[in-house]
Amino acid sequence: MQLECFTTGDNPPRLVPGEPDRPWMDAFGGRTPYRCLPLTMANTTGWQILCPFGFTAEWNGGDATTDIAIVPDKPGQETAGFVMSHFAYATLTFHTGYLFRTPPGWALSVSGPPNHIKHGIQALDGLVETDWLPFPFTMNWLFTAPGRVRFEKDEPFCFINVVEHSRADAVVPVVRTLDSEPDLKAQYEAWSTSRSEFNRKLNEGDAETLKESWQRHYFRGAPPERGGPAPAAHINKRRLKKPKAE
Repeated sequence: MQLECFTTGDNPPRLVPGEPDRPWMDAFGGRTPYRCLPLTMANTTGWQILCPFGFTAEWNGGDATTDIAIVPDKPGQETAGFVMSHFAYATLTFHTGYLFRTPPGWALSVSGPPNHIKHGIQALDGLVETDWLPFPFTMNWLFTAPGRVRFEKDEPFCFINVVEHSRADAVVPVVRTLDSEPDLKAQYEAWSTSRSEFNRKLNEGDAETLKESWQRHYFRGAPPERGGPAPAAHINKRRLKKPKAE
């Protein structure tokens, strides 16, 4: 399967696999957020598009396109081909530099980088039917309050992932009790007991538990003791392909 990325101009922004690192995760003592596999997997399950230059954007609270000022770090840097105030109403618009095409039935999920927190502005998510679309889409961020925000050079401003959206309508959510699945209930109860016991020892300062620091059942893909066999397939590191030129 290929995700075709047609450039719409010279020197488009760089498109790279998602990176696991986030500044706020680095700031935690011991970098503890990186123990949460769902976080790092979300950060890396897709491709990110990077800012070709750094700039500051400031919104004064008004509804006009002129109420957002964009100032590049390098004086004289042309910004309109990449970032602009186009839709007004506190919306900052980016051009990705690509026209994407996916196989029939597949679309692109478009968002800001997962778990990439920016004060004062929020990325807007979209689902784009790139299996037929003959023109590019824009990436948009919405100011949440008047003020100034920074986008650094090589900071991701857009995150894309392929989604087989044509099958989503066929999915039927079914609500059941755990009693209806005895094996699953036994696994859940084993996890609950293990978790409670570990946290009790941790709070009591048990030396061995403090040394272990955290339980690794999910990270290892290994259910707690008495909880059943490990899954046949478990991924704890994403290995997405880098874009190649043709």
